[in-house]
Parts: sequence; C-alpha cells; structure tokens
Amino acid sequence: MDLQLTGKRAIVTGGSRGIGKAIAFALAAEGVDLALVARSAGPLEQTAREVASKTGRKVIPLTGDTGDDASVKEFVQTAAKALGGIDILVNNAARPGGQGAVPTLSEITDAAFIEDMNVKVMGYLRCAREVAPLMSANGWGRIINISGMAARNSGSLIGSMRNVAVAAMTKNLADELGPSGINVTVVHPGLTRTEATAGVISARAAREGRSEQEVESQMALGNSVRRIISASDIANIVAFLASPLAVAISGDAIAAGGGVGRSIHY
Repeated sequence: MDLQLTGKRAIVTGGSRGIGKAIAFALAAEGVDLALVARSAGPLEQTAREVASKTGRKVIPLTGDTGDDASVKEFVQTAAKALGGIDILVNNAARPGGQGAVPTLSEITDAAFIEDMNVKVMGYLRCAREVAPLMSANGWGRIINISGMAARNSGSLIGSMRNVAVAAMTKNLADELGPSGINVTVVHPGLTRTEATAGVISARAAREGRSEQEVESQMALGNSVRRIISASDIANIVAFLASPLAVAISGDAIAAGGGVGRSIHY
C-alpha cells in the first residue's frame, strides 16, 4: 500500500531512541523528510545519520527541550526553514515510564509532577501551537500524540494523569484544527520493546532469581497477542495515521498494546 507520504515533511520529538527512533525510520522509509528533536546531541546525531543513510531521506538533528517555550519556537522555525515547511508532527518527547518502581502518593513531589506534565502535556501543546499555523496555511496536516495505556489503567498516578490529559488535548485540537485540514490523533502504546527493555528484563530477573526468558514470557502474558510489542510495531501505526489515507481518523485514540487490559472500549 502506498501511504502517499513521499515528499512530506515531519518533526518527531523524542526522536533519538526508542519509539521515536522507530517512527523516524518508518516515516523516512515512506519518503518523508525529517527533523528529529531531542535534548542530547550525541544520540540524536547518530540516529539522524542512521536514518538518512538507510533511507536516503533528508534528516536534520535539532537539539531542543519541549519543556521550554523558547526552545520549541526555535526548533520548529528551524525545521520549517530547513525542510521548506511542516506537514506532520509526532509528539513523543516525555519522561520515560515503566522502567522502574512507580512512586506512591507519599513519594510524589510537586517538582516531579510539574516537570512530567510540563514536558509531556504542555510540551505537546507547545509543539502543536507552533506547527498549526504552518499546516493551516497549506490546508493539510497531521499531528500524532504518543501517550500510553496508563490513560486507561490505574497503577501510576502521574502516568494516568498525563496520558488522560494528552487524550483530552487530542480531541480538542482535532475539533479546532479539523476545518483547516489537520487531523489529530493519539496512540497509546503499552509495554513496548525498545533499547531499554533488555536492561529492565535483566534487572528484574536478577532481583527475582529467575531467568530472563521466564521474565519476558511472564511480561508477554499481559496482552492478548502474548508477545512484547516492538517500537517498530508502534511506528507502523503512526506512519498510517500520518498518511492522507487516514483522513477518517481524527480526535480518537488508537490503543497499541497488543490487547492489554480487559476493558471494552466502544
């Protein structure tokens, strides 16, 4: 299937590793030129070189912080100038979740909560605010927000609050920007295999006195497909949502956890 993405221009935040890196590869493979944004220059520049080398597309590494309004304005303007415009925004920059113990109510600090919400929720809003006029001027655009299954499941106070907020933002932006030709969607990954997963499994195996294979098998029991979903699986969904072919999907959430949870959503 031709996703009709050749020549489109995208910004991917949190694009140096994990799901963001996989999304960069998927979009570039479909003919998209990219600006990848992350806070650490080293991994970011390495990823940009890898993606450009393997796909032949233009890939620009831009250091930036979605938690800072001035930084967002700067990297969006730089990306738009370098690429000749912006058609797609993938909001993915956030503090990582699921790699350690979840803080209890008594352990949550004001500073930790504010930082988490500022980087992910306000960060996504800042980026959308900057790219929306560029997309509106062209009468077409796609904004895809990467959130998480904590939006539908309890167990992490901050995780659930930030992800529900992203889902609410998505629907509101879709309704406001839809008449300008801009679709906005949210993707909820569950447990996802990234570069960090091997270390998480190894640490848990050592802690529990079990083999890594046993730990991974137990982790895979948490969804319907009985395997850990990979970052590239998530990226394939994002590539479709970024496509003109996905025009019928806007304001909605796509769960991408392999069937995690037992609730029925309709």
